[in-house]
Amino acid sequence: MTPGRPAAIGPTAPLRRRFASLGYESLLLFGIGLIPAVVGTVFFALTGQRHPWQSETTVRIFALVVYGVYFVWFWSSRGQTLAMQTWRIGLTTSDGARVSQGRALARYMVACVGWLALPVGVAHFAGLSPWPTLAGVAAWILAYALLSLAEPDRQFWHDRLCGTRLVDLRERRKPAVERGPTAATERPR
Repeated sequence: MTPGRPAAIGPTAPLRRRFASLGYESLLLFGIGLIPAVVGTVFFALTGQRHPWQSETTVRIFALVVYGVYFVWFWSSRGQTLAMQTWRIGLTTSDGARVSQGRALARYMVACVGWLALPVGVAHFAGLSPWPTLAGVAAWILAYALLSLAEPDRQFWHDRLCGTRLVDLRERRKPAVERGPTAATERPR
């Protein structure tokens, strides 16, 4: 997808490729998420003091902001994050145009609520410990993703709410008749 140019409306990216992209994205975000933890650890090691901003809540909020900047910038400038580029998945508006920063930010916030805030909130109010919470979040993510199969164009709910689409950017193979004969398809006589 070229920045600044509308993308052709393509077919929806298959759910298994979107999950593969999500897994790869999680690895990238884990690395990015270590930055505040390392900075806090170095600060504590050098000063022997713990700053009030080193609380778990502050680190989580900082991570959500850093992740938001990452997603909004990539979605609005390139239409793809690094993982989406690998799996050839693009983000467009419902009509195939490039996603604006405002729409990308809205998608990020609605996706955070849909994917994470609901199951984490339920686990918090149910008083679950971290491991059952993690299992519940994983189960919810799987259920949330599978619900996209009930949608007519197989998009996630946050995409439906934000007017965006995840499209398959793999080059479509033309039928052999249109491509013409190749060395692999021609038979010696």
